[in-house]
Amino acid sequence: MSHWNDNAKSHNTRRMDAGPEAIARAAEVLAEGGLVAFPTETVYGLGADATSGQAVARIYEAKARPAFNPLISHLPDLVAARVQGDFNADALALARAFWPGPLTLVVPVSSACQVCELARAGLESVALRVPAHPLAQALLTAFGRPVAAPSANRSGRISPTSAEHVMAELDGRCQLVINGGPTAVGLESTIVSCLGDQPVLLRPGGLAREDIERVLKRPLAIAQADAAIHAPGMLVSHYAPEAFLRLEARAIERGEAALDFAGQLGAMAPFSAAFADLSPRGDLREAAANLFALLRKLDASGATRIAVAPIPDFGLGEAINDRLRRAAAPRA
Repeated sequence: MSHWNDNAKSHNTRRMDAGPEAIARAAEVLAEGGLVAFPTETVYGLGADATSGQAVARIYEAKARPAFNPLISHLPDLVAARVQGDFNADALALARAFWPGPLTLVVPVSSACQVCELARAGLESVALRVPAHPLAQALLTAFGRPVAAPSANRSGRISPTSAEHVMAELDGRCQLVINGGPTAVGLESTIVSCLGDQPVLLRPGGLAREDIERVLKRPLAIAQADAAIHAPGMLVSHYAPEAFLRLEARAIERGEAALDFAGQLGAMAPFSAAFADLSPRGDLREAAANLFALLRKLDASGATRIAVAPIPDFGLGEAINDRLRRAAAPRA
């Protein structure tokens, strides 16, 4: 159960210099569902428990991130990463060559994957990285679970390479900032998709393409501008259920499943093909955490249409509505 309340800016941010006390406190904050900013060799990351949808929702809220893009989950080593994702020969070769380091690999989720759907944006793939920074390594080892951590800045701002940058961006929006000095690379990680036969460069970053191609012994493919999203740094795409989504629904029509919010459609629940409420108490963070799982649940009911109750279009509601609009978009 989370100890943190529902306001993005509602508590004082503590800053601690790197050391055993800071690591221990950071692990406690993460376990309580809070947010910790910490240095990696690339940039400072804003970390949350990647296995908790509620904790991950706080990242989007703190960053004022406009849509539920997939987040990179950080692990202490390749052994831990392979619990979360399935690594083909290319992924293994790259991980062994460049981890720990500024490389993120996008791989299929494993059957034992603990990274929540919100961190994966509802995809059957997961973005994984083993950072090289000793403080990040210590934190990941102490916490013992994957840590989702995009750059520790508000969305659209310059990525932070010092604790001072983080405090200027997120003071009051996270519980703890660990000061580990300036980052060494200062540029986000390179992201490579290993979902098929041909590895694809999704985002250039702190590891040169030439170094990656040297290990692969062949060129990387380049993601198309309109390609489906698999990782941060790409255009947003939608999780598309089989069922057609009818948004802003004020009632449930015959044969429809229903995705409710705050009980708006609850009186009609007995007449629906299947029913779920994103948050009976009207909590947008809870709704964000439940969104992908409940969409999948309703889609699995076999209903051909899903009525979706109106969602407030502020705070995390903006991102929820963005994802729902994309899910409802006409199929090509």
